[in-house]
Order: sequence, then structure tokens, then C-alpha cells
Amino acid sequence: MDSIEVKYPAARKSRLIQRQLDGELLVYDTASNKAHCLNDTAARVWNACDGRTSVPQIAAHLSIDAAIAVDEQTVWLALAHLEKTQLLDEPVVPPELLQQIGRRNAVRTLALASVVAVPFITSILAPTPAQAASGKPPP
Repeated sequence: MDSIEVKYPAARKSRLIQRQLDGELLVYDTASNKAHCLNDTAARVWNACDGRTSVPQIAAHLSIDAAIAVDEQTVWLALAHLEKTQLLDEPVVPPELLQQIGRRNAVRTLALASVVAVPFITSILAPTPAQAASGKPPP
């Protein structure tokens, strides 16, 4: 599937269950049976993706909310993670510069700039009820 540029990213809200847990946001996708744990930065970006807010505006809002400078590259990196985990309505394409330097260099650059601001998402495949029930019986 070809990616298209989205000026105003929109978070997917259908078939998702959200829970805030200790500074992280747990998002369970009932369509794919996957659970995604978003750190504070990734959660803030995802919550700001309302389809009406631009990437520069999201970066500005995060900078104010988090009381640290959050640049557009951080937002684009979070959007790339959110797209990969299928938590956005539309695909996103980062600016040319971010595509040219690559994800690894972008992560390194962002990590050096601010460890707190690097978006991070951990995903797991949740077992089906039958798989969960197939464990060993208690002794």
C-alpha cells in the first residue's frame, strides 16, 4: 500500500479499548487482538491526532504540556510508530529529511536531544480465550 501525506493526522478510535496506567497508555485493539503500551510522549501525540491539528501544532502543544522542547521530528517519529501499530486512520509520510536520514539515525538524534521525549510503543499479541485457558492445571 502506498503511503499518502497527511497534514492533519487522525488517531483511530474504533475497536480500541484504552486504559491509563502509571504514566503510560495501554491501547487494546480488539480487531487484531494486540495490546500496545504507549509511553507518555507517544500517548500525548496519539491523543492530539484529532484530524484538525497539524504536526507543528502537535509539537507546540507537547512542548507546553511537557514543559520541555518537543520538535517536529519527535512527533513524526511517534506518528511512524503509531502508523506501524495501525493506531492511525490514515498513513503518514514524514518530511523528506527524516526519510533521508533514516529511522535509526533519527532515533539516535532524538535520544541525544532528549531521552524523555522519544516516543516508544511496545506491542504484544494477546492470547485468545482458548489459548489463555490451555495452561497447566493448578497442582
